[in-house]
Amino acid sequence: MTVQPWAQWHAEHERQLADPHGFLAITSLNFLTGIPRRFPDAPGEWSTRADGVVVDLADGETLIVDGRTVTGRHAFGVIGERSGVNVRAGDAVIEVAKRGGFDIVRPRHPDHPLRLAFHGTPAYEPDPRWVVTGRFVPFDAPRDVTVGAAVEGLEHVYESPGRVEFEVDGTPLALTVFNGRTPGSFFALFADRTSGVTTYAANRSLAIEPPAADGTVVLDFTRATNLPCAYTDFATCPLPPAENRLPIAVEAGEKIPYERLAPAR
Repeated sequence: MTVQPWAQWHAEHERQLADPHGFLAITSLNFLTGIPRRFPDAPGEWSTRADGVVVDLADGETLIVDGRTVTGRHAFGVIGERSGVNVRAGDAVIEVAKRGGFDIVRPRHPDHPLRLAFHGTPAYEPDPRWVVTGRFVPFDAPRDVTVGAAVEGLEHVYESPGRVEFEVDGTPLALTVFNGRTPGSFFALFADRTSGVTTYAANRSLAIEPPAADGTVVLDFTRATNLPCAYTDFATCPLPPAENRLPIAVEAGEKIPYERLAPAR
């Protein structure tokens, strides 16, 4: 591996994180109920019912939904798990989504101080030692795996097609993997002995390219990333399954964000 491609990858990852309407721009996390509620950082009164999320906009309030200006009452319909829609309110984006079985509203404002103060994420220097070859071992049938979340009381369910087995310094290890964003790819949520010491305590995520014909995969821990909950309390990130708490120190990838470091005394 060479440093330059890693540096380019990390710069692009940080650019996405600092997007004007990215996770650093979220100003609140609101769980909807059947009782209409108004939030200070979003127009309208919001509620949810059997047929989905509804917003009631007062006189003078508008939202842009699918490029169309809406007023009065707007029904979003039933939103699928881990799905959502983004609507515009001035220079803000209002995310309407479902996480852990709950309908939520998360306003995203570009001028949020957390976003404006962001100046990158510390990371270990890339080391070829942490680019590891493993083997994907499929389950007889995909399994639903329930994991906890950064928000207390919330749970996420992911389909797992199998696990990846590998070794580090002669120690046999394995990670339960979930289906990735592109066909055939995976991702793993994990913690290790650096968690809470040099890396974020709750979790990190590792993207894994589709396996070769013989099941071989590459685990590039130098590209292990923080989830949004490492930066903001308004994220509902999943936690690793118990078996993905590795008994080694993975000294690679992103470290504890500056935003979570205790101030010097």
